[in-house]
Amino acid sequence: MRKTHSAGRLALLALVGLGAFACATTTFRSVWRAPDVQRLDFRGKKVLAVFIARNESVRRRAEDTLAREISARGAQGVPSYTLLSQDEVRDMDRSKSKVESEGFAGSVVMRVVSRDTELSYTPSVSLWVGPHYRHFWGGYWGWGWGHIWEPGYVRADRVVSVETLVYSFTRDELVWAGVSRTTNPDRVEGLVTELAGAVTKQMEKDGLIGNRS
Repeated sequence: MRKTHSAGRLALLALVGLGAFACATTTFRSVWRAPDVQRLDFRGKKVLAVFIARNESVRRRAEDTLAREISARGAQGVPSYTLLSQDEVRDMDRSKSKVESEGFAGSVVMRVVSRDTELSYTPSVSLWVGPHYRHFWGGYWGWGWGHIWEPGYVRADRVVSVETLVYSFTRDELVWAGVSRTTNPDRVEGLVTELAGAVTKQMEKDGLIGNRS
């Protein structure tokens, strides 16, 4: 049994309430795309990776992961913390000036909007005395081993909802948005990696990115 955790791990648990449960799964509760945007092409261009969090350690770990995922898809992902401190991100004019001076084409922003625990109950099998109990051999012995009783149990799943926004700086507009549900993420890096994959698939489905048909 684990008895110690790193400081970064404890900070993550405090922020998002993530536990070591089952494998994570991500689905979208809602999605939106700008109706007047046909295609979005960030390939070879700088894209700002933003993860809004009060904890600086969590922000940095998440943005590093998000930037890598953006770069793996052909753009140049840059963590926002490398340009903007926690104080600067709260100053819109200073942030805008710095980002625009670096020639970014757009940004991908993630923010945790809720975290909940969902309980599900699996009932036990009712046990009743029937004719199988009358005799041992040829009765209960064969029947009992074929009908092993399992107790009911309650399962607790941690569900984290994240808002993901994609902005085009050349248009100065929101071009895609989605609110997702991820079940049982264990680390912020894993959460961001899974979200990046889910967002990519959804944006391809929405026709914003991917190969032209």
